[in-house]
Amino acid sequence: MAQKNIRNFSIIAHIDHGKSTLADRFLELTGALAKKDITKQVLDTMDLEKERGITIKAHAVRLAYESIDGVTYVLNLIDTPGHVDFSYEVSRSLASCEGAVLVVDATQGVEAQTLANTYLALEHNLEIIPVINKIDLPQAEPERIIQQIEDIIGLDCSEAIKASAKSGIGVDKILEAIVHKIPPPQGDATAPLRALIFDSWFDNYKGVVVMVRVFDGSIRPGMVITMMSTGKTFEITDVGVFTPRLQLMPELKCGEVGFISAAIRNVEDTKIGDTITNALNPAKNPLDGYKEVKPMVFCGIYPTETNDYEALRDALFKLRLNDASFSFDPETSTALGFGFRCGFLGLLHMDIIKERLEREFNLSLINTAPTVVYRITIKDSVVFVDNPTLLPANYDKLEEPYILATIFVPERFVGNVLDLCRDKRGVQKEFVFYGKDRVKVVYELPMNEILWDFYDKLKSISKGYASMDYEFIGFKESELVKLDILINGTALDALSTIIHKEKSYYKGRQIVENLRAVIPRQMYEVAIQAAIGGKIIARESVKALRKDVTAKCYGGDITRKRKLLEKQKEGKKRMKQFGKVEVPQEAFLAVMRVGK
Repeated sequence: MAQKNIRNFSIIAHIDHGKSTLADRFLELTGALAKKDITKQVLDTMDLEKERGITIKAHAVRLAYESIDGVTYVLNLIDTPGHVDFSYEVSRSLASCEGAVLVVDATQGVEAQTLANTYLALEHNLEIIPVINKIDLPQAEPERIIQQIEDIIGLDCSEAIKASAKSGIGVDKILEAIVHKIPPPQGDATAPLRALIFDSWFDNYKGVVVMVRVFDGSIRPGMVITMMSTGKTFEITDVGVFTPRLQLMPELKCGEVGFISAAIRNVEDTKIGDTITNALNPAKNPLDGYKEVKPMVFCGIYPTETNDYEALRDALFKLRLNDASFSFDPETSTALGFGFRCGFLGLLHMDIIKERLEREFNLSLINTAPTVVYRITIKDSVVFVDNPTLLPANYDKLEEPYILATIFVPERFVGNVLDLCRDKRGVQKEFVFYGKDRVKVVYELPMNEILWDFYDKLKSISKGYASMDYEFIGFKESELVKLDILINGTALDALSTIIHKEKSYYKGRQIVENLRAVIPRQMYEVAIQAAIGGKIIARESVKALRKDVTAKCYGGDITRKRKLLEKQKEGKKRMKQFGKVEVPQEAFLAVMRVGK
């Protein structure tokens, strides 16, 4: 296919605005799949994606399209996620494209991720085609939404396409706009090979499969390639595309998107954002890569059965082959045994990884309360701590990460949202009205505050209408303390948290109350305490199970009864010294339910 007839584009939108449904219509209209083979969300291949109705991984597919003027084009479509936790997938996909189809719901209008993804596309200098989707719904207001896009984003929508991905209205117009408005890929077909890695996963038969966009030169089987960041060399065994079925090709030419396999056994050798070049005729300079993805949310993951530790380790290694954005390191807990400290991009990402581990590898897991990474200054050195148990006793400065949260909300719910942000120690930065009932609120918030229940409360107080996007902006010093939970005087490291001093008493009281409800009664009294340093700030007790030792005493001298009771008391005291309280899994979940 001639380079001038290739179009590389992504579909970007807020979650649930119709990206995957539009991709289904493209597959149907271009004949990539027969109508009988089309199911909902064809490109969402994971069970979790279909169940939750969200896209988690970006997917690339090659389509052949004949335009009205009779020219055949090759369209490389990359379907992207919409949730804030997976925005790194979006940025990687956009770097491989020349254009983007911006999908906006005709009933919901511009949402937080609409704005964030559009700015990402503009940063990559992409041609943007605005599409107003779901116009067949009775409450659709396409004209108002077009005005909203122009007011909020500043995008010219004079040629915006009104469509319905579900019923197929206007989809042919979108395809025509793609071939006529999005420019063909640039690049020198005769120059040394330069191909950008934008995704990779592990295949049991082929080894690591790498998705690439060829910017210069071409790539074919038998070619010896070099990874420019690591210097490692491999020989290409297969080259191909997804249509969406796997199809082998003789070569990938300049401007094309496809996959390669080269018997690569280790995913660490295929770094996302790296440049592939010809080992015999290498390029001088690599392509611009991506920012390194840094995990923002951390938690401990432990097997409920201690002998499953090896299985959990193997499962994490295998899952990391498909998702390089999470990290894990071994850690030990006195309460939970051996496990791993895992880092994620957000709470949904954490939830998805845990669920995939349980489903795909048949594991039963406990996770500790999520936490963020803190920056600690000790004299002249700076250290980062993501586990509360590692917080040093003495330090000069303790800083927590802050985010800039952009919230879109209908005017009638603004008061509730402002109260919530203030309660979470937020500082207002922007407040703008768009149209008669749409408000954009921007707040600086400590990331620790949005981990527990912020998103749930935001959806609850706005009846589901509010949407949020956030970006990390740096670290700020705060009055933070380490809150320890003690069971009979022994600190449970898995339940330790770092919290703002003002909220420590309230949080400590709630945690011990929740724990009292789930820790079973023992043969002796169990004391549950919340402590900051050496100071106890809250306490609850689980009363002992007691046998009636005086049941056989009928009247007579009271001293006999006292003697029996004293003997029982001494026995329980001895048991308390040597007894171990079994803390059930519900106890760790109780900590995460605080504030909900």
